[in-house]
Amino acid sequence: MSAPHLPLSGITVVSLEQAVAAPYATRQLADLGARVIKVERPGEGDFARRYDTTVHGHSSYFVWLNRSKESLTLDLKDPRGREILHRLLDDADVFVQNLAPGAADRLGLGVEALGARWPRLIPCTISGYGTSGPWADRKAYDLLVQCQTGLVSLTGTPEETARVGISVADIAAGMYAYSGILTALFTRATTGTAHPVEVSLFEALAEWMGQPANYTRYGGTQPPRLGTQHPTLAPYGAYPAADGREVLFSIQNEREWAVLCDRFLGRPELTDDPRFATSSARVAHRDEVNAVVAERCSRSNAEEVLKELESIGIACAGVNDVTAFLDHPVLAARERWHDVTVPGGATVQALLPPADLAGLPARMDPVPAVGEHTEAILTELGRTGEEIEALRAEAVI
Repeated sequence: MSAPHLPLSGITVVSLEQAVAAPYATRQLADLGARVIKVERPGEGDFARRYDTTVHGHSSYFVWLNRSKESLTLDLKDPRGREILHRLLDDADVFVQNLAPGAADRLGLGVEALGARWPRLIPCTISGYGTSGPWADRKAYDLLVQCQTGLVSLTGTPEETARVGISVADIAAGMYAYSGILTALFTRATTGTAHPVEVSLFEALAEWMGQPANYTRYGGTQPPRLGTQHPTLAPYGAYPAADGREVLFSIQNEREWAVLCDRFLGRPELTDDPRFATSSARVAHRDEVNAVVAERCSRSNAEEVLKELESIGIACAGVNDVTAFLDHPVLAARERWHDVTVPGGATVQALLPPADLAGLPARMDPVPAVGEHTEAILTELGRTGEEIEALRAEAVI
């Protein structure tokens, strides 16, 4: 059920969701108190449940994306399953789906059909390349979209491309779906009109490609792949210290460059050297800049370099692995980790939602087992125990 103390209490979301993008959008709605009913396939559920088994036997993806939801299993190819879904939509505010291209229309759940029957319902469609256009029927996965938007061509080293290490296209689409749904809810509340929301993985990540798109279109060449270096700023990147650990820091403007030259490099004359006097000049002479910076960093261990850079106001950081991130002092001091229960009763640590709402505690309810709430939801809809058992016996639920 929804959390009565949170902003979206009283909002019901029904979602035919799988993988990452749609579950990420709806989990954020659940974080804000919405009741999210996740409709899954009988028996197997969302296929993301089986991506891995690293979290007490459960998928690391699924545990991240599905807390605070209710799981209802329905066979939507069976008319009885669709009838139950329709009954849920009678009282729903939002319907989210990221099914394969054309699947929602075949089930009678396309945007036009939904609007005709439920005019106050806000449908949200998440697709790979949009519901129109030459690629509307193509399936899309995160890495495919990273490749199609050109992101992979920017990531890695001069010798080799690399995928971004998280599902960045899915996350982008989930974020835009979430913000689009919030906007549609606000618009419905103020005007009475329910506007459908459509987001594609490709167009979500295309938005994030805005800077390299401008750079390439108007500069005549795309930004180079430079590992941790930055294509338009220097010095900017990771440099090895005397103990072999890397320190990353960034110079954003000429004031910082002057401070770095005088108080860290011990080379104040470099401030006005025409090779280094502006950001563009330093980028053009990147190898010379990096040689000076690397030589200085090699004379101190990483902790000493970080301490000196911090003392003169230069943004810097060590290069953490994931284990170090888990123990980060900021997360510990700000108490960002919170226990969440997973199917079977074990608890796992999950990060609180990043947007704190002053005075409102975060919602961090359990991750549901497949079909865990089916009986309760059907009972709420008026089905008797005998009817529920008959539906289960015929694999409708």
